[in-house]
Amino acid sequence: SRRHKLYREELNLTSPAALLPLRPEASWLQFHLGITRDGLYPRSSPTVNRLLRDMQDLTTVSADYSQDEKALLGACDCSQIVKPSGVHLKLVLRFQDFGKAMFKPMRQKREEETPEDFFYFVDFQRHNAEIAAFHLDRILDFRRVPPTVGRLINVTKEILEVTKNEILQSVFFVSPASNICFFAKCPYMCKTEYAVCGNPHLLEGSLSAFLPSLNLAPRLSIPNPWIRSYSFDGKEEWEVNPLYCNTVREIYPYSNGNRLLNIVDMAIFDFLIGNMDRHHYEMFTKFGDDGFLLHLDNARGFGRHSHDETSILAPLSQCCIIKRTTLLRLQLLAEPEYRLSDVMRESLLQDPLAPVLTEPHLLALDRRLQLILKAVKKCVDTYGEAKVVTNDTTPPEAPAPDRAKLTT
Repeated sequence: SRRHKLYREELNLTSPAALLPLRPEASWLQFHLGITRDGLYPRSSPTVNRLLRDMQDLTTVSADYSQDEKALLGACDCSQIVKPSGVHLKLVLRFQDFGKAMFKPMRQKREEETPEDFFYFVDFQRHNAEIAAFHLDRILDFRRVPPTVGRLINVTKEILEVTKNEILQSVFFVSPASNICFFAKCPYMCKTEYAVCGNPHLLEGSLSAFLPSLNLAPRLSIPNPWIRSYSFDGKEEWEVNPLYCNTVREIYPYSNGNRLLNIVDMAIFDFLIGNMDRHHYEMFTKFGDDGFLLHLDNARGFGRHSHDETSILAPLSQCCIIKRTTLLRLQLLAEPEYRLSDVMRESLLQDPLAPVLTEPHLLALDRRLQLILKAVKKCVDTYGEAKVVTNDTTPPEAPAPDRAKLTT
């Protein structure tokens, strides 16, 4: 079939099993076919559970650098984003049935916090943050993070011995402790000091399911209106202008529809995980301007449980709008019998690498949830519930231009 042919061409699977037929019941294919304008998968999706098991259990048949790492071997536009160095490493692992997942190895122990002096754009990428972000996204009923699971990878058998990339093969070495290690290949800071190592062969990591090929399901990458400055001393307009949302509202597609509401959802999600690095967001073109925003690349979340970065909530506090369904879910998760930390703790126990988060990170979720609800209450007290809380399809009336009174 045409879809079968396209999948073979796009995935470029190199394996003796490449001639096997594409099984319609394959979890990877069923996941892709289940994407709708409401989210990446339906609620209580049996396909997602099968996909998580397959990513956990199936043998890898190929390994390679991701496109990001390959781009770093050439030129990068560092005027927009400070590109990752050798301390950031991710690989594309392929499985049978045309399955493909992004592997991010363990870089930081669970009990370690990001140093206070680190800028967000040089922070570590954490495998457990990717796993926890998927679980939180599902609990919030957003369903905008691709299915992600933890796994112990044998770096020798499941990466080195199956990769056809000579550059990747060349960066493997045996450490003085007799552990098998490898590191990223990029223009700078790519040294053995930044390698990841097995013990001696096994290495923790996260596996995130790939979305359909861009040829099959085109996506747009759009700058976040609340993007942060990627320099050591610069500031963006939203950081100094409390009326910034008025400007955003004048620009299509934020002037009508659900896009601004979806930006607020994304800000709430990022605030809960402590992610300051959301410089872009992606959308499927098929669903038009009111489609959902994909919450990709969450590895810089869950870095500091002891600090709540309230500036992440700027879209909520400056625009003073929120979806009614989002607010109801947050209010439910603030109730003692459905406390967010308890629901997350129970959900994360399903992952093979449990415990995924330390207790302080779980309790930080409850604290941050209360800060979100306080921000919403402040908006409601100022403008009234009718102007702040809206259903998921009708755009709200903009608050009066005196919202400069509000601060995070």
